[in-house]
Amino acid sequence: MKNREMLLYRNVPEEDLMEDFCRLAESDEPEGREREELSCLYHSCASRLISLAGHYGFEGNLWHCYLALVLAYHENPFSTSCEITGPQEGSLNDWACHDFRIFMELFAFDLPEIDRRLGVSLSGMIKGYRNPGGNGREFNSRIRERLCTLAVHLAGAETLESFYLEATQFYREFGVGKLGLHKAFRVEHEGQYAKIVPITKIEHVSLDQLVGYDAQKKKLIANTESFVSGQPANNVLLFGDSGTGKSTSIKGILNAYYDRGLRMIEIYKHQFQDLNDVIAQIKNRNYKFIIYMDDLSFEEFEIEYKYLKAVIEGGLEKKPENVLIYATSNRRHLIRESFNDKPTLDDLHNTDTVQEKLSLVARFGVTIYFGRPDKKEFQRIVKGIAKAAGLEMPEEELFAEANKWELSHGGMSGRTAQQFITYLQGR
Repeated sequence: MKNREMLLYRNVPEEDLMEDFCRLAESDEPEGREREELSCLYHSCASRLISLAGHYGFEGNLWHCYLALVLAYHENPFSTSCEITGPQEGSLNDWACHDFRIFMELFAFDLPEIDRRLGVSLSGMIKGYRNPGGNGREFNSRIRERLCTLAVHLAGAETLESFYLEATQFYREFGVGKLGLHKAFRVEHEGQYAKIVPITKIEHVSLDQLVGYDAQKKKLIANTESFVSGQPANNVLLFGDSGTGKSTSIKGILNAYYDRGLRMIEIYKHQFQDLNDVIAQIKNRNYKFIIYMDDLSFEEFEIEYKYLKAVIEGGLEKKPENVLIYATSNRRHLIRESFNDKPTLDDLHNTDTVQEKLSLVARFGVTIYFGRPDKKEFQRIVKGIAKAAGLEMPEEELFAEANKWELSHGGMSGRTAQQFITYLQGR
């Protein structure tokens, strides 16, 4: 079977589906029991394609969409070398062209001819599938639509050169595999290893939606711009009062720089022992990774911060240049301090104790403070969010209601303002 002659694109997603379709295409006028078995296999293949369409949101020719998915998701030496930077010179191109010739044959399978041989009518449903929901569970709409378009373009490629250009253009534009087709990830522990898992539903916020805090956003943007441009950049700590936009700023940064190769991995402090494993999986990829730690703080008895200190700076292995750490916290020094840390006659090594606790925050080269807004700034935030929500209300009435709301809902902050506008919308 042709698929077994692949050099680079082996062990593909749903490999048995490709294997079964190759068997169907290569069958020659089957009769009797063989024809019956192949008919059952054909129906099984069609059912699996429909399941994939529901999961990934495919439309059009489902067989072609599946092949496009294989090309887009398969991480191999050629595809990973093409991501973000485009194809490189070398022998890998010859290996890839060998496989692309086989893919062109797979795209050219004559489904109506399979119908004729087996006496069934499935090709029309496979070739003209319409997704009732218009989306899937795995990809956002932009990626889903681009994959469907890729399927059409690859199927229409008349030469090996045009097929090669379509595939490599996709790798350069979107990357490859889960790290290329998703923007954010979380970490799950699987056996002895950490597994990086895509987050498929991301809140699409932009920095413009965060009203105020212009100096803070400018500082964060400048550091991130240096990072994605390949220039030296620092780890960042965003600290200050709750509800002031620290987490929103991080999400906005991800959405702003995703198309330039920025990816984000969210990790919690109980997973810090997996940090080295996570970094080992991403250090040789052509993306820029921010390891995101939200609401970071430690009690006196918690020692997970020692793992973080070693990863940021202090271990024998140098932190990769494509990895930074961005953290948010309500505490300036991250680790809770107590009166026991104050100088006493009984503790001759008190300075060592204090320095141990302060040394973690010192490893963040950029620290950005987000403080609670004053009344005037709070009203500006309320007005900005109301305008973005399309809420029309006299300004004096809006501010009066906002002031009453914040008195009983945690005080003046961006979060309180957002909750107030949500309340007005639902009233």
